[in-house]
Amino acid sequence: MKLHGVINASHDSLADFSIALTIEETMSRAKELIQKGCVGIDIGAAGSTQFADRVDTDEEWSRLEGKIEALSSLEIELSIDTWNPEIMNRALDAGANFMNASDGLQNPLMVDLAAERQVPVVLPFLNGNDPKSLEFVSGDPLETILPWFDETLTKLEKSGIKQQQLILDPGTGFGPADWAWEERQQFQEKIYRNLERLRVFGLPVYIALPWKMEEGRRELLDILLEVGFDYGRTHIPEQILDAQKELFEQ
Repeated sequence: MKLHGVINASHDSLADFSIALTIEETMSRAKELIQKGCVGIDIGAAGSTQFADRVDTDEEWSRLEGKIEALSSLEIELSIDTWNPEIMNRALDAGANFMNASDGLQNPLMVDLAAERQVPVVLPFLNGNDPKSLEFVSGDPLETILPWFDETLTKLEKSGIKQQQLILDPGTGFGPADWAWEERQQFQEKIYRNLERLRVFGLPVYIALPWKMEEGRRELLDILLEVGFDYGRTHIPEQILDAQKELFEQ
């Protein structure tokens, strides 16, 4: 299990403790995350919640400029979380070495960039803006997720992306803002208990880990730790490592 610690370069993240708006704050948080068990950093500058500002390319980059170069000096795995190909390209030029392609590689420009740079790419399954309207939410989500990855991987390989670049994210961190937690929890549990089915593609699995632990989230984390995954995106690495230790000491 490799942990990538989250740094938010936008002021409107719900996890306000993860916000770093200056280079100095960014480096301080990065060093703390690494000291607490992370081997990489995932930084983003455009929030995706209903509370976040919708920013243009210039604004998004202004929030990242200088931070990428500073973080790259740590010689760690450094991913950029963005759906904007221009931001991704600039970040790779500045020293990033992972793509966290939050557009699900739906943009041809992002596909071309991944093929050209040949860096590892986190590929999330995108379940749309209203998963409550989709049958897979109430049934077996993997019956939709697996064919989506099968089709997408075939298309990406034809576009020049090497399969060994890809890291699969089942997309459980996505969903509409008004989705009741009880429904989201049930949805995530169905996926996590069957996560091994994603291994059919022979690629690493990436999970957006919870930073809140109430209302069943700790139980979801325990399921994930029991099943196993390759990469975890985390705001609080010590929380994940402590849970792992507790689970396997039982």
